[in-house]
Amino acid sequence: MDTRRLMLLLVFGLSLFMLWDAWQKHQNPQLAQVQAQAADSITPQPGPGLKAAADRIGEVTTAPAAAAAEKLTIATDLYKAEISTQGGDLLWMELNRFKAHGDKEKQFVLFDPEHQYAAQSGLIGDGLPNHKTMFKVVAGPRELPEGADSFQVRLEAPAANGVKVTKIYTFTRGSYLIDVAWEVQNMGRQVLTPSAYYQFQRDEVAPAGDSMMVSTFTGPAVYTEAEKYQKVKFSDIIEGKAKFARQANDGWLAMVQHYFVAAWTPKGDMPREFYMRKLSGEGKNAVIAAGLIVPMGQVAPGAKGTFSMPLYAGPQEQATLKQVAPGLDLVVDYGWLHIIAAPIFWVLEWIHALVGNWGWAIVILTVAIKAAFFPLSAASYKSMAKMRQMTPRLAQLKERFADDKQRLNQEMMKLYQTEKINPLGGCLPIVIQIPVFIALYWVLLGAVEMRDAPWILWIKDLSAADPYYVLPVIMMVSMFIQTKLNPAPPDPIQAKVMMMMPLIFGVMFFFFPAGLVLYWVVNNILSIAQQWQITRMIEAGGDKPKAANDPKA
Repeated sequence: MDTRRLMLLLVFGLSLFMLWDAWQKHQNPQLAQVQAQAADSITPQPGPGLKAAADRIGEVTTAPAAAAAEKLTIATDLYKAEISTQGGDLLWMELNRFKAHGDKEKQFVLFDPEHQYAAQSGLIGDGLPNHKTMFKVVAGPRELPEGADSFQVRLEAPAANGVKVTKIYTFTRGSYLIDVAWEVQNMGRQVLTPSAYYQFQRDEVAPAGDSMMVSTFTGPAVYTEAEKYQKVKFSDIIEGKAKFARQANDGWLAMVQHYFVAAWTPKGDMPREFYMRKLSGEGKNAVIAAGLIVPMGQVAPGAKGTFSMPLYAGPQEQATLKQVAPGLDLVVDYGWLHIIAAPIFWVLEWIHALVGNWGWAIVILTVAIKAAFFPLSAASYKSMAKMRQMTPRLAQLKERFADDKQRLNQEMMKLYQTEKINPLGGCLPIVIQIPVFIALYWVLLGAVEMRDAPWILWIKDLSAADPYYVLPVIMMVSMFIQTKLNPAPPDPIQAKVMMMMPLIFGVMFFFFPAGLVLYWVVNNILSIAQQWQITRMIEAGGDKPKAANDPKA
């Protein structure tokens, strides 16, 4: 296989990889939403691993309609939220710092009734409240008081069997962490051994802004020290074949989507049981629950027991996630090249701290990567320049030995040896750089820092497509120039395909985030400058090939 064919294969391979990866993760357009008020009364039960197999959830004999529940509006400096008095569920959350994907006049909504997306919790044990129980609101603040660092919202469940239960939300200034606690006061005569469950409920419909071209993972994930980070597909949960860590003494559970995450993050070394199940619906209409169960410990008669669980609900800012829980930063999806992508993001973040603009940080990072690979690129362009000079002689050989492929290959190898040309020299350096390019692709695609981040002039959001398609057009032009600088394939079909590649890539990049296109444009411009300089030097006489009539040729 000659250089041109191998290069063509690599180009097609890279484009097919990007398209295949996006297709695999693409979610279908939104379907009609299902009504799951009745189905979500399914409440988890602890397994024997928590030594609570005998405790069963109390039957809700008169489950009130969700419409009868009161909704409390909560406000902090970072978000607004709604809590339902039915179950004390966190039903809705609007983030103040982030705009909606389509309508920039609105704020981004994380927990959302439209997607049946809510954070729920309850207790397991006879007569104890679950996420269908109607709570009574205790008087108190509903927004962050001026000068205060935090405030609490308390909800009381109806007393049963001499047990008084209170659900307590604690909201903190400047933090996306919400403490969700249960307070159990045992006024009965028997020792209580309750367990608490914390779960997310969600449908399978992809969030707004997810598309075939830039699709990322949406769904639950589990992390333990033993099993590490495990993503679970909705389809596997629906079909009952989901594989994930079921029990551990550490770890967390999250619901992941592009740029944002909600996660239950238990503290300390304690047994916990993870579960995932379908609640209602079929196929893409299905609603699932994913959660964990933890023991609260014994509550003696006359005593009070408390248990709290931190809930993180906010952007996938890696520095923050690392502080919340070990491994939580892994929800930032860098694909299978995480080991390369993570250092690239660290460098990008460091550059941004110096220049204060993510667009210019991308430009500087691209220049730095290009400089790091300068020797490899130089070798590649030098080989291509020599191959370009050999094009007429290769054409003569193909014409002379058109009917003898074996002789043609022999003569071509002799020519390469005589001129000291490695036919793969122009491709091997590119192969080495491909993992870096793909890793950077995932960094620019997955970093929430790019969301709503402006560059210059018309580029107001590096995570969205260029509204006027200026960058994709520049990229097409730059690719066309690169094609002209490369050796012309003697095969007419190959030549036509190579000339079509700028158009194919350009159309594909029309739908890519501007930050990704900016990287490719800068990389192409630098490549053109380097390739033009090397080609000019060789053609000026620095490395002239032997003439065709040279007896040694």
